Amino acid sequence: MPNVYVFDAYGTLFDVHAAIAHHRAAAGPEADRFSEIWRSKQLEYTWTLTLAGQYVDFWTLTERALDFAFSRMPSVDRSLRQKLLESYLVLEAFPDARTTLSDLKAHGARLAILSNGTPRMLTAALEAAEMTNLFDAVLSVDTVRRYKPRPEVYALVEDALSISAKDTAFVSSNRWDVMGAVAFGFKAYWINRARMPDEYPGQPPERQILTLAELSKALA
Repeated sequence: MPNVYVFDAYGTLFDVHAAIAHHRAAAGPEADRFSEIWRSKQLEYTWTLTLAGQYVDFWTLTERALDFAFSRMPSVDRSLRQKLLESYLVLEAFPDARTTLSDLKAHGARLAILSNGTPRMLTAALEAAEMTNLFDAVLSVDTVRRYKPRPEVYALVEDALSISAKDTAFVSSNRWDVMGAVAFGFKAYWINRARMPDEYPGQPPERQILTLAELSKALA
């Protein structure tokens, strides 16, 4: 098994739909659709800006994507904006995240995060989940001012941990992120919670699993 595990944060360790879950009743019957639009537009902004050679930090894009979702779904009360942003800053970790990370750490693995999130966002989420002490490095795209799946982002891992990509396990629930990691040379693990079809057969993951817990089970 690899000795270094690098995790994506949003969607992999932290549930990006947890913010709307706190305010589901107030958001109304279209809450889930609203959250999907918020997330998809947030990611779209990262890709289009990077393709255009531009950079705006992830928190600002999160705010812009939320405003777009309100415009698309006028049935959702816009007065929820600040509450939703506050909830997003401290998103809940998935139930198996802390246990899995602790198990990997107990087996001597070095752990890191590589995320589109800003340092402030990552610090807040990790502190809220009480997982700060589990990581050897927390890396943000702010350093290179480009978003995944640009290779410059994945190269941050090699520089920060002094390790080659081929000796590193990269873990993400986002198939496009796994694609970028594989193209860079990582051994990538795809957490396919939603059992989605594979979009990138040319860059297959090292392994496809359904939960984070399956990573630590492999060590047993």
